[in-house]
Amino acid sequence: MLMSDQEIKKEAESVELKSDESEVVEMEFNEDGEEDLKKTLKKLRADLRESKAQKEEYLTGWQKERAEFSNYKKQEDDRKAMFSESMRERILSRFLTVIDSFNMAFANKEAWEKVDKNWRTGVEYIYSQMNTVFEEYGVKAVGEVGETFDPNIHQPIEMMPTDKKDQDHKVSVVIQKGYKLGERVMRPARVNVYEYKEPVN
Repeated sequence: MLMSDQEIKKEAESVELKSDESEVVEMEFNEDGEEDLKKTLKKLRADLRESKAQKEEYLTGWQKERAEFSNYKKQEDDRKAMFSESMRERILSRFLTVIDSFNMAFANKEAWEKVDKNWRTGVEYIYSQMNTVFEEYGVKAVGEVGETFDPNIHQPIEMMPTDKKDQDHKVSVVIQKGYKLGERVMRPARVNVYEYKEPVN
């Protein structure tokens, strides 16, 4: 049943169609006053497609930015952790020379025993405190006499000939202790290494 021109206009005025952007959709009328539904539906579909495309574009852009920010944050956290680890290693490395001085003092047992007992006890306590700090930070000494030579933790200074085959490539003397921070070598141990040589008859 066809509506009159006045009824159509009245109906059109009472109904507002809005798009996703809350814009009022304008109704178009032909010369006879009837709503051209096909044209209006076509326009609405085109607007809807455009809105969906924009939504996808914004969503993709947002997801990309979020992923980039997440990666940036992770890289910053990694960089801060590496910087912190590097600074800790540098500070601890500076104290290795102090530990070396203690070790040199203790190495000469005869001279060390002649030092006043109270003073000696105090120095040994300071040495123990420093070692405790090193342990708390995961610093471990490396390099012991009798260890098998390992180029990752030992720096060979001199090869010492030996006629004992079981001593071949074993550490004969530790000249200076090495240190590791976790699994990372801060300083290799300076050592002399046995080298097996068959006895000449």
